[in-house]
Amino acid sequence: MLAAAWEILPGMEFKEAPPEQIADPAAAPTPPRQAASVVLLRGGADTLEILLVQRTHAARFMGGVWVFPGGAVDAHEGDGDVSHRIAAVRELEEEAGIVLSGPDILIKYSQWITPAIVKTRFDTHFFLAPLPEGQDPRVDGEECIDAGWFTPQGALDEHAAGRLELVFPTIKHLEQFATFASMQALLEHAAVAPIQPVLPKVFMAGEQARILLPGEAGYDEA
Repeated sequence: MLAAAWEILPGMEFKEAPPEQIADPAAAPTPPRQAASVVLLRGGADTLEILLVQRTHAARFMGGVWVFPGGAVDAHEGDGDVSHRIAAVRELEEEAGIVLSGPDILIKYSQWITPAIVKTRFDTHFFLAPLPEGQDPRVDGEECIDAGWFTPQGALDEHAAGRLELVFPTIKHLEQFATFASMQALLEHAAVAPIQPVLPKVFMAGEQARILLPGEAGYDEA
């Protein structure tokens, strides 16, 4: 799983965060590891549902959190866009039991880079893919213990009610997806939309951290 570093950021006092995950401000940032994630979709032209998988509660970080299937690129998978696509296909099969016809079916949606203040960093490329006909998600019961289909707003509502634990990048993606009425509309948008890397910055106010995204007030000064 690739998103463990995000667990320590939103709304948390840094004195309570795992000290091994907070970088020394005087040191050079840790180079992010390349990673990929798949947002699996269903709903056609009528609706939009997205697959989330739940990490095992035994995980050191992100235990019990619901995420998009994904993980780090392996060395043998090469470099560049092809490596991200290969890793995305592999991770989707490993974590959700879904076999795609190949890397070319993926539509790239976004790129997120973990803030420099965190030691464990990823440069994560998110891809969209429709659920292949005749397949259903199945988790391995070890790394991932559950899976579910959610409308984007439904997942956000469950999170707000305390019934679905999510992390910052997942929430931000779901907020974007909630503006689309159907899977088809989202895929059509993603096929032509430009992609700009998102590098959140962390603004410190005492021991409280606030995450700023590109374009938000104060981002260039953080």
